[in-house]
Amino acid sequence: MGAKGFIDYYEVLQVNASAEAETISRVYRHLAKRYHPDNPETGDRAKFDQLSEAHETLTDPEKRAAYDLRYDDAVDHRLRLLDEAIALGRQDDDEVVRERLLAVLYTQRRRNVDEPSAGEVHLERTLGVPREHLAFHLWYLKEKQWVEKTDRGFAITAAGIDATEASRKRARENAPAQIAAGSDVDAPAD
Repeated sequence: MGAKGFIDYYEVLQVNASAEAETISRVYRHLAKRYHPDNPETGDRAKFDQLSEAHETLTDPEKRAAYDLRYDDAVDHRLRLLDEAIALGRQDDDEVVRERLLAVLYTQRRRNVDEPSAGEVHLERTLGVPREHLAFHLWYLKEKQWVEKTDRGFAITAAGIDATEASRKRARENAPAQIAAGSDVDAPAD
């Protein structure tokens, strides 16, 4: 089972992954009383069934060993997601990747109007972006209708060309201001 469909039984039972079977059983009994379907105030059949499944798995040594392998993979997956989420603070990096991606597709279209596509492997190598990240950027640019999927890869659309040219124009217009701002910072104090 992949990380997407994975159920964290330790979280379900609200115990640490290193908890002993006795602790797991004690916590299970407490939660089972609360969520048992016969409890008129807090009964929850789905929650009770999930608790029972978690208890059965985590108190059986063989089942727990097999589960812990999947658990470790899921934790690694969550940590990678966390690392990516933290990296999203550098959103301008994503913008740079999309600008470069559009620039590559723009150049490809200018070189060969009849065959304007670039394949994913080519784009991945050219941009130095992992396939998973490239897929996100391609999805985004397709949603904006700036690129289109072709039978040979991806190609920039007329809207993508307009967006690329507008971005380049803004960069040219901002360049003198950035240079002037940089020269003030570098100027020696009197």
